[in-house]
Amino acid sequence: MTTEHMSDAQLAAQPAAYWTGMAYEALIGFTRAQLVELGMSQPQYWLLRNLSKHDISPDGHGMTVPELQQAMSSYIRPEDDLEADSEVLLGRGWLTRDDEGRLWITDEGDEARAALHPRIPAIRDHIHQGIDDSDYVVALKVLRQMMRNVGSDMP
Repeated sequence: MTTEHMSDAQLAAQPAAYWTGMAYEALIGFTRAQLVELGMSQPQYWLLRNLSKHDISPDGHGMTVPELQQAMSSYIRPEDDLEADSEVLLGRGWLTRDDEGRLWITDEGDEARAALHPRIPAIRDHIHQGIDDSDYVVALKVLRQMMRNVGSDMP
């Protein structure tokens, strides 16, 4: 579907679900490719973040893969394999696994997470290039209203 020569009226008639889905796939694909270039997959970064007491984890306690899947349920993709990604991180020495199957972040893993963290804003900056923050806010408000209109339990 091309929109290069569509009028505003034609664009207004376009299905929101189609375009939000296309945007989601494009943005996730770009973000994931950028993270791989920086040395880890997005799910690997999420694993480190969810296990670090300096990031998402409130207490730094270890978690099993099913517990991590539950913690990431709002943003993990169906094709993500946290078990396989955790094995990669175990192999790098960034995680350890205890006798109960809980994964724990190592000092080296937390250093890798911390080293990547300041590079994340550049990904956002690239995505937002040429978009005023005020326009971005309007777009999000429109999407949130559409979600409310269809009965979403949005955050």
